[in-house]
Amino acid sequence: MAHTKSAVKRLRTSQQANLRNRMRTSELKTIEKKLRAAVAEGNAAAAAELGKTFASRLDKAAKVGTIHANRVANKKSQLDKLLNSLAK
Repeated sequence: MAHTKSAVKRLRTSQQANLRNRMRTSELKTIEKKLRAAVAEGNAAAAAELGKTFASRLDKAAKVGTIHANRVANKKSQLDKLLNSLAK
């Protein structure tokens, strides 16, 4: 357990950051599942809208440091391939 004031504060802030990061990653997983379901159903309009939302949220997560920028790039590339496969 932390003993100094600064260590106690650091513990508290890291717990808050952990909660925010878990919320963001959970939201990303949910949006991705909905997107993949829309593609599986062949619903191009819903998939395109979810694709925009997913890409935006991925960029925000990378900006604040929740996930690594390279992982975001890979996910967005997968997303583009998925949406392009629907267009064919």
